[in-house]
Amino acid sequence: MFKDITLGQYYQTDSLLHRLDPRVKLVGTLVYIISLFVVDSFTGYILAGIFLVCMIRLSNVPVGFIVRGMRAILILLLITMSFNLFLTPGEVIFRAGFLKITKQGLSFAVKMAIRLSLLVIGSSLMTLTTTPNQLTDAIESLLGPMKRFRVPVHEIAMMMSIALRFIPILMEETDKIMKAQIARGADFESKNLIKKMKSLVPLLVPLFISAFRRANDLAMAMEARCYRGGAGRTKMKPLVYQGRDQAAYFVLVAFFAVCVVLRLAPIPF
Repeated sequence: MFKDITLGQYYQTDSLLHRLDPRVKLVGTLVYIISLFVVDSFTGYILAGIFLVCMIRLSNVPVGFIVRGMRAILILLLITMSFNLFLTPGEVIFRAGFLKITKQGLSFAVKMAIRLSLLVIGSSLMTLTTTPNQLTDAIESLLGPMKRFRVPVHEIAMMMSIALRFIPILMEETDKIMKAQIARGADFESKNLIKKMKSLVPLLVPLFISAFRRANDLAMAMEARCYRGGAGRTKMKPLVYQGRDQAAYFVLVAFFAVCVVLRLAPIPF
């Protein structure tokens, strides 16, 4: 399950989305996430889905590779849908004992599932088409005005990019530890909740130890190379906007404007 997580991974290929300025992709991801909370109708979600499909086609990343990341949040998705389905008051359409499904709850559960799925896929698409170094430069550039207020922008950007880079590494490490524990007789498939919680102890302890060891090794490697973040550092590949980046900003503005219009004047579906 852990190896199915695609958030934080980079898929190397040549595509228009890969060649875009990382600032455009970061801003675009934020705009897309905000738009998912702006729209509140199935028409809006269809528009967001079409926009995401177009971006996936432009990225040249296999659809199966992107969808595979949804397996990791399947449990969270089911829990979210269940809470919205059974706990939302309204017109009852089905009742079984103390459980009841309302018309409003069904609609809200479906919308929440669509919104969460699009959010995860959209966020994964940014990391799949942007290297950690590019993401660091983009965050540092966008947060540049905060330097006037003595905010350590470079350090914040570096920490965020390292955290994203460590996600697939830790997931791979977790998968290895699970296989080693299963070979020693550990049971991670038990349906008993208490037994399942106990089986996580031999998994979490070595995982935390491995994470701290990797963090310490990274800190020592950066210190050995005399790394000093902040002012005075030059960039090997400075970020420069191209014509395609300006066109991408125009598409983002147009997409967000349509989402706002759909929120103010929704089209019946």
